[in-house]
Amino acid sequence: MSDLILQDRLPDAPWQDPSFRRLPGMRPIGPDDWMFVDEVYGAQMRLRETLLATRRGDVVAVQPDAEAAAREVLEITLDVLSRRAGFDVSRDSVRCPDARDVPVDRGDPLGTVGRLLQEDVCILEKEADEHVLTGAVLVFPSGWTLSQKLGRPLLRIHQPVPEYDGDVAKRVQRLFDGLRTGRPLMRSNLLWHGEPMLFAPRTEENPRDPAADMPPYLRSERQCLVRLPRTGAVIFTIHTTVIETAALSAGNRAALRRRPD
Repeated sequence: MSDLILQDRLPDAPWQDPSFRRLPGMRPIGPDDWMFVDEVYGAQMRLRETLLATRRGDVVAVQPDAEAAAREVLEITLDVLSRRAGFDVSRDSVRCPDARDVPVDRGDPLGTVGRLLQEDVCILEKEADEHVLTGAVLVFPSGWTLSQKLGRPLLRIHQPVPEYDGDVAKRVQRLFDGLRTGRPLMRSNLLWHGEPMLFAPRTEENPRDPAADMPPYLRSERQCLVRLPRTGAVIFTIHTTVIETAALSAGNRAALRRRPD
Protein backbone atom coordinates (compact mmCIF):
# COMPACT_ATOMS: atom_id res chain seq x y z
CA MET A 1 0.00 0.00 0.00
CA SER A 2 1.63 3.24 -1.15
CA ASP A 3 0.89 6.42 0.76
CA LEU A 4 3.05 8.63 -1.45
CA ILE A 5 0.20 10.55 -3.06
CA LEU A 6 1.11 14.14 -3.84
CA GLN A 7 -0.91 16.89 -5.49
CA ASP A 8 0.71 19.39 -7.82
CA ARG A 9 -0.54 22.44 -5.93
CA LEU A 10 -2.72 23.60 -3.06
CA PRO A 11 -6.36 24.40 -3.91
CA ASP A 12 -6.14 27.45 -1.61
CA ALA A 13 -3.37 29.62 -0.23
CA PRO A 14 -4.52 30.26 3.35
CA TRP A 15 -1.40 32.22 4.25
CA GLN A 16 -2.52 34.86 1.70
CA ASP A 17 -6.16 35.10 2.81
CA PRO A 18 -6.82 37.36 5.83
CA SER A 19 -10.19 35.64 6.46
CA PHE A 20 -8.34 32.46 7.47
CA ARG A 21 -6.01 34.09 9.99
CA ARG A 22 -8.37 34.49 12.93
CA LEU A 23 -9.86 31.23 14.15
CA PRO A 24 -12.22 29.78 13.09
CA GLY A 25 -11.64 31.85 9.91
CA MET A 26 -14.41 30.54 7.64
CA ARG A 27 -16.04 31.97 4.52
CA PRO A 28 -19.24 31.10 2.57
CA ILE A 29 -19.13 28.77 -0.43
CA GLY A 30 -21.71 27.46 -2.91
CA PRO A 31 -24.22 24.79 -1.81
CA ASP A 32 -22.36 21.92 -3.50
CA ASP A 33 -18.82 23.25 -3.15
CA TRP A 34 -18.05 21.34 0.05
CA MET A 35 -17.29 18.39 -2.23
CA PHE A 36 -14.04 18.67 -4.19
CA VAL A 37 -12.42 16.36 -6.75
CA ASP A 38 -8.78 16.89 -7.71
CA GLU A 39 -6.10 15.27 -9.89
CA VAL A 40 -5.24 12.49 -7.41
CA TYR A 41 -8.83 11.29 -6.90
CA GLY A 42 -8.02 7.81 -8.22
CA ALA A 43 -4.86 7.39 -6.14
CA GLN A 44 -6.47 8.63 -2.93
CA MET A 45 -9.51 6.42 -3.48
CA ARG A 46 -7.35 3.32 -3.90
CA LEU A 47 -5.76 4.06 -0.53
CA ARG A 48 -9.16 4.78 1.01
CA GLU A 49 -10.50 1.45 -0.26
CA THR A 50 -7.54 -0.37 1.29
CA LEU A 51 -7.86 1.35 4.66
CA LEU A 52 -11.62 0.87 4.78
CA ALA A 53 -11.08 -2.84 4.13
CA THR A 54 -8.15 -3.40 6.48
CA ARG A 55 -8.56 -0.75 9.22
CA ARG A 56 -12.36 -0.44 9.33
CA GLY A 57 -12.51 -0.16 13.12
CA ASP A 58 -10.02 2.71 13.08
CA VAL A 59 -11.62 4.80 10.34
CA VAL A 60 -15.42 4.42 10.66
CA ALA A 61 -17.56 4.87 13.76
CA VAL A 62 -21.22 5.76 14.29
CA GLN A 63 -23.01 6.08 17.59
CA PRO A 64 -26.57 4.67 17.62
CA ASP A 65 -28.16 8.12 17.89
CA ALA A 66 -26.25 9.26 14.79
CA GLU A 67 -27.58 6.63 12.42
CA ALA A 68 -30.28 8.93 10.99
CA ALA A 69 -27.71 11.65 10.32
CA ALA A 70 -25.35 9.10 8.74
CA ARG A 71 -28.09 8.01 6.35
CA GLU A 72 -28.74 11.65 5.48
CA VAL A 73 -25.03 12.17 4.76
CA LEU A 74 -25.25 9.41 2.16
CA GLU A 75 -28.42 10.93 0.68
CA ILE A 76 -26.91 14.38 0.19
CA THR A 77 -23.68 12.85 -1.13
CA LEU A 78 -25.58 10.98 -3.83
CA ASP A 79 -27.60 14.10 -4.61
CA VAL A 80 -24.50 16.24 -5.13
CA LEU A 81 -22.71 13.52 -7.13
CA SER A 82 -25.71 13.21 -9.45
CA ARG A 83 -24.88 16.76 -10.61
CA ARG A 84 -21.11 16.32 -10.68
CA ALA A 85 -19.24 15.59 -13.91
CA GLY A 86 -17.49 12.21 -13.92
CA PHE A 87 -20.02 10.45 -11.68
CA ASP A 88 -22.95 8.32 -12.86
CA VAL A 89 -25.39 7.80 -10.00
CA SER A 90 -28.16 5.19 -9.97
CA ARG A 91 -30.22 3.96 -7.06
CA ASP A 92 -27.96 1.00 -6.32
CA SER A 93 -24.48 2.03 -7.47
CA VAL A 94 -22.22 4.91 -8.45
CA ARG A 95 -19.79 4.86 -11.36
CA CYS A 96 -16.83 7.01 -10.27
CA PRO A 97 -14.29 9.00 -12.32
CA ASP A 98 -11.65 6.29 -11.70
CA ALA A 99 -13.96 3.66 -13.29
CA ARG A 100 -14.93 2.00 -9.99
CA ASP A 101 -18.52 0.91 -9.51
CA VAL A 102 -19.36 1.50 -5.83
CA PRO A 103 -22.49 -0.25 -4.51
CA VAL A 104 -24.81 2.02 -2.53
CA ASP A 105 -25.03 0.22 0.82
CA ARG A 106 -27.70 2.02 2.80
CA GLY A 107 -26.94 -0.22 5.77
CA ASP A 108 -23.40 1.21 5.82
CA PRO A 109 -23.87 4.87 4.86
CA LEU A 110 -20.56 6.28 6.09
CA GLY A 111 -18.61 3.35 4.71
CA THR A 112 -20.22 4.00 1.33
CA VAL A 113 -19.46 7.73 1.51
CA GLY A 114 -15.85 6.90 2.35
CA ARG A 115 -15.59 4.93 -0.91
CA LEU A 116 -17.06 7.77 -3.00
CA LEU A 117 -15.44 10.96 -1.71
CA GLN A 118 -11.91 12.14 -1.13
CA GLU A 119 -13.36 14.03 1.84
CA ASP A 120 -13.48 12.60 5.32
CA VAL A 121 -16.84 13.37 6.94
CA CYS A 122 -17.50 13.96 10.65
CA ILE A 123 -21.02 14.24 12.09
CA LEU A 124 -21.58 16.70 14.94
CA GLU A 125 -24.91 16.96 16.77
CA LYS A 126 -26.06 19.43 19.41
CA GLU A 127 -26.19 18.07 22.95
CA ALA A 128 -26.90 20.59 25.71
CA ASP A 129 -24.75 23.64 24.88
CA GLU A 130 -22.17 22.06 22.56
CA HIS A 131 -21.93 20.02 19.38
CA VAL A 132 -20.64 16.49 19.93
CA LEU A 133 -18.85 14.17 17.49
CA THR A 134 -21.32 11.32 17.01
CA GLY A 135 -19.99 9.62 13.90
CA ALA A 136 -17.33 9.83 11.21
CA VAL A 137 -15.55 8.25 8.31
CA LEU A 138 -12.02 9.47 9.01
CA VAL A 139 -9.60 7.71 6.66
CA PHE A 140 -6.91 10.41 6.52
CA PRO A 141 -6.49 11.66 10.10
CA SER A 142 -3.65 14.07 10.79
CA GLY A 143 -2.49 13.81 14.36
CA TRP A 144 -5.68 12.53 16.01
CA THR A 145 -7.55 9.27 16.56
CA LEU A 146 -11.26 8.81 15.94
CA SER A 147 -11.85 6.44 18.84
CA GLN A 148 -10.42 9.00 21.28
CA LYS A 149 -12.66 11.83 20.04
CA LEU A 150 -15.97 10.03 19.43
CA GLY A 151 -18.69 11.20 21.79
CA ARG A 152 -16.69 14.28 22.83
CA PRO A 153 -17.85 17.92 22.54
CA LEU A 154 -15.98 20.43 20.41
CA LEU A 155 -13.76 21.88 23.13
CA ARG A 156 -12.75 18.41 24.34
CA ILE A 157 -12.15 17.20 20.77
CA HIS A 158 -9.52 19.89 20.27
CA GLN A 159 -7.49 18.93 23.31
CA PRO A 160 -4.49 19.36 23.33
CA VAL A 161 -4.53 22.12 20.64
CA PRO A 162 -3.29 25.25 22.51
CA GLU A 163 -4.84 27.70 20.01
CA TYR A 164 -8.31 26.27 20.64
CA ASP A 165 -9.03 28.00 23.94
CA GLY A 166 -12.30 28.94 25.59
CA ASP A 167 -12.72 32.11 23.52
CA VAL A 168 -12.23 30.27 20.23
CA ALA A 169 -14.57 27.51 21.43
CA LYS A 170 -17.34 30.07 22.02
CA ARG A 171 -16.85 31.56 18.55
CA VAL A 172 -16.93 28.13 16.93
CA GLN A 173 -20.08 27.15 18.82
CA ARG A 174 -21.83 30.35 17.71
CA LEU A 175 -20.79 29.55 14.15
CA PHE A 176 -22.26 26.03 14.42
CA ASP A 177 -25.47 27.37 15.91
CA GLY A 178 -25.87 29.93 13.14
CA LEU A 179 -25.05 27.63 10.23
CA ARG A 180 -27.91 27.49 7.73
CA THR A 181 -28.99 24.73 5.36
CA GLY A 182 -27.75 25.33 1.82
CA ARG A 183 -25.12 27.85 2.96
CA PRO A 184 -21.97 25.90 3.86
CA LEU A 185 -18.75 27.47 5.11
CA MET A 186 -15.13 26.67 4.30
CA ARG A 187 -11.64 27.25 5.68
CA SER A 188 -8.16 25.89 4.95
CA ASN A 189 -5.28 25.15 7.27
CA LEU A 190 -1.57 24.41 6.90
CA LEU A 191 0.33 21.60 8.56
CA TRP A 192 4.04 20.93 8.13
CA HIS A 193 4.98 17.25 7.90
CA GLY A 194 8.26 15.41 7.72
CA GLU A 195 6.50 12.45 6.04
CA PRO A 196 3.77 12.42 3.37
CA MET A 197 1.49 9.74 4.88
CA LEU A 198 -2.21 10.52 4.55
CA PHE A 199 -3.19 8.04 7.27
CA ALA A 200 -1.34 9.68 10.16
CA PRO A 201 -3.27 9.09 13.41
CA ARG A 202 -1.88 10.04 16.80
CA THR A 203 -3.21 9.83 20.32
CA GLU A 204 -3.49 12.82 22.63
CA GLU A 205 -0.68 11.32 24.71
CA ASN A 206 1.65 11.23 21.71
CA PRO A 207 1.24 14.56 19.88
CA ARG A 208 3.23 15.47 16.80
CA ASP A 209 6.38 17.51 17.46
CA PRO A 210 6.15 21.06 16.07
CA ALA A 211 8.21 21.71 12.97
CA ALA A 212 11.46 23.53 13.62
CA ASP A 213 11.83 25.04 10.17
CA MET A 214 10.25 24.06 6.85
CA PRO A 215 9.91 20.26 6.49
CA PRO A 216 9.75 18.60 3.06
CA TYR A 217 5.94 18.28 2.92
CA LEU A 218 3.08 20.70 3.34
CA ARG A 219 -0.33 19.30 4.20
CA SER A 220 -3.46 21.42 3.84
CA GLU A 221 -7.00 20.50 4.83
CA ARG A 222 -9.92 22.11 3.04
CA GLN A 223 -12.49 22.00 5.85
CA CYS A 224 -16.20 22.67 5.32
CA LEU A 225 -19.26 22.90 7.56
CA VAL A 226 -22.63 21.82 6.14
CA ARG A 227 -26.01 21.80 7.87
CA LEU A 228 -28.10 18.71 7.06
CA PRO A 229 -31.67 19.78 6.22
CA ARG A 230 -33.63 16.93 7.80
CA THR A 231 -31.78 15.92 10.99
CA GLY A 232 -30.21 19.35 11.57
CA ALA A 233 -26.83 17.74 12.26
CA VAL A 234 -23.68 19.50 11.07
CA ILE A 235 -21.09 17.70 8.97
CA PHE A 236 -17.44 18.72 9.04
CA THR A 237 -15.70 17.62 5.84
CA ILE A 238 -11.95 17.40 5.31
CA HIS A 239 -10.32 17.27 1.87
CA THR A 240 -6.59 16.61 2.27
CA THR A 241 -3.86 17.89 -0.02
CA VAL A 242 -0.18 17.03 0.41
CA ILE A 243 2.50 18.71 -1.70
CA GLU A 244 6.27 18.89 -1.56
CA THR A 245 7.56 22.11 -0.07
CA ALA A 246 9.93 22.30 -3.02
CA ALA A 247 6.90 22.64 -5.31
CA LEU A 248 6.12 26.05 -3.81
CA SER A 249 7.47 29.15 -5.45
CA ALA A 250 10.25 31.01 -3.67
CA GLY A 251 7.78 33.84 -2.97
CA ASN A 252 5.29 31.48 -1.35
CA ARG A 253 7.98 29.90 0.81
CA ALA A 254 9.07 33.34 1.95
CA ALA A 255 5.45 34.33 2.71
CA LEU A 256 5.02 31.19 4.79
CA ARG A 257 8.09 32.00 6.84
CA ARG A 258 6.69 35.49 7.52
CA ARG A 259 3.14 34.46 8.35
CA PRO A 260 2.03 34.65 12.00
CA ASP A 261 1.34 31.33 13.74
